Amino acid sequence: MPRPPPETTRPTRVGFLLIDGFALMSFASAVEPLRAANAISARPLYQWFHVSIDGRPIGASSGLSITPDCAIDGTQDFDLVLICAGGNPTKFSDRRTMTWLRGLARRGVAIGGISGGPYILARAKVLDGYRCTIHWEHAPAFAEAFPHLDLTRNLFEIDRERLTCGGGVAGLDMMQALIRRDHGPELASKVSDWFLQTNIRLGDASQRQATRDRGRLGHPAVAAAIGLMERRLREPAGRGEIARAAKVSLRQLERLFAAHLGTSIERHYLTIRLQRARILLRQTSLPVTQIGTDCGFVSPTHFSRVYKQRFARTPSADRNL
Repeated sequence: MPRPPPETTRPTRVGFLLIDGFALMSFASAVEPLRAANAISARPLYQWFHVSIDGRPIGASSGLSITPDCAIDGTQDFDLVLICAGGNPTKFSDRRTMTWLRGLARRGVAIGGISGGPYILARAKVLDGYRCTIHWEHAPAFAEAFPHLDLTRNLFEIDRERLTCGGGVAGLDMMQALIRRDHGPELASKVSDWFLQTNIRLGDASQRQATRDRGRLGHPAVAAAIGLMERRLREPAGRGEIARAAKVSLRQLERLFAAHLGTSIERHYLTIRLQRARILLRQTSLPVTQIGTDCGFVSPTHFSRVYKQRFARTPSADRNL
């Protein structure tokens, strides 16, 4: 990645390409550390610009609208471009954007993606040969669409001139690492203090809480059981196998699920499989029958029936939303 300019030259110029429906939290987590670095150092270390595809205002998922400073066909000379996208990035295929991103890559501009942004970078073919990450919700679709890419499940990745981040508050961690590399640990530490960031996470930190902590599971046996369920979707484990993995009797595990989750082992397992199926339906082009198989349903009819019972529409209808 290009080194930052020395103190006597212009600030590092960062372009934020905002895609309609972007998450405001993800964007703010990335841009605010730059403002803090400038304020704390009393020097314009960074200069940032809001970029849209066509120069028109861009709407965040919260409804807030941002007026851009420029469009992608402008003449701005960026050192780094970060693309912020939310919603369902698999539906984004604007050719002008893809061409623009490839042009930036050819000129050696550092490029990054936040939240769903890495999916758009992958579609533009500017992540080939680089480690990358993406929000956990988009990871199954990303892996299916771009199996050749080196996808991790890390919080963020900085691999040479490519930066990718899962989104949410992880942008703060990624930009803190960038500021540390560009301007030293002392300034980076002050930026973290500015935002009350007492626990600085490294890039290889997990995007999600450990299974035992997620949803206040309250018992290690329940966490172990759910961990096995999440790993075994295509060929679901039987109740006995789940109980053995949890190191309790089946009867005790049933009581624990009822007490801590208010449901049965079978119903919770079914919920996990259906939720994964819904993500794959909405974010990939996999055939409906294959999604059903991959999520452990014995036949297309069984998949359709169970899916409709849960979501009040068939898998095919859900895909077309």
